[in-house]
Amino acid sequence: MFGETINIDALKAAPVMQEPFPYLVVPSFVRQEAIEAIEADYPVVDLPGSFPLPTLKYGRSFKHLVDDITGPEMTTTIADKFAIDLKGRPTMITVRGQSAARDGHIHTDSKTKLITVLLYMNGKWEKPTGRLRLLRSPDNLNDIITEVPPDQGTLLVFKNQSNAWHGHEPYEGQRRSIQLNWVTDRGVVWREQWRHRLSAFFKRSRHQM
Repeated sequence: MFGETINIDALKAAPVMQEPFPYLVVPSFVRQEAIEAIEADYPVVDLPGSFPLPTLKYGRSFKHLVDDITGPEMTTTIADKFAIDLKGRPTMITVRGQSAARDGHIHTDSKTKLITVLLYMNGKWEKPTGRLRLLRSPDNLNDIITEVPPDQGTLLVFKNQSNAWHGHEPYEGQRRSIQLNWVTDRGVVWREQWRHRLSAFFKRSRHQM
């Protein structure tokens, strides 16, 4: 049943900040009663980088979470809140489990990504680094709009624009996140998944050497 893992009402009630680009944050978006099972069924990702969902093995509770965040009510809610037509737009999910010291550089997402959703699954994040910063500029990690700790169940959504800069201070270690994107067309999904698959192959090969 839809909504077993997520609090869609909290998302509907969350205000969308408009400056300098549209975004919202929902703490505790994942229902507390679902977290333990989702954590147990989270894919084993022991290398840095983003891994396409089809390349990973995971359990039933994690699949329920994926089904909920890609379902029609979630899509409609995001479309309404960000005033964007997502009808017929394909989705793409990548999963992270580890952060490398080189991760976190300031960037914007690809123009083919219309909406970016980040869902964090890390318990209570006590570390000072590894907190995603939404930024006003491309060259100053301290020019902060807001800082989002990757706490367990925290949801961040933003509309991808040319000024949607984000990054975080370097952190090395476990840092779980699920990234969902609505993209322009299915060719994007194929290309991105191929790129991530190739990257994952080389990472695993280097790790095994």
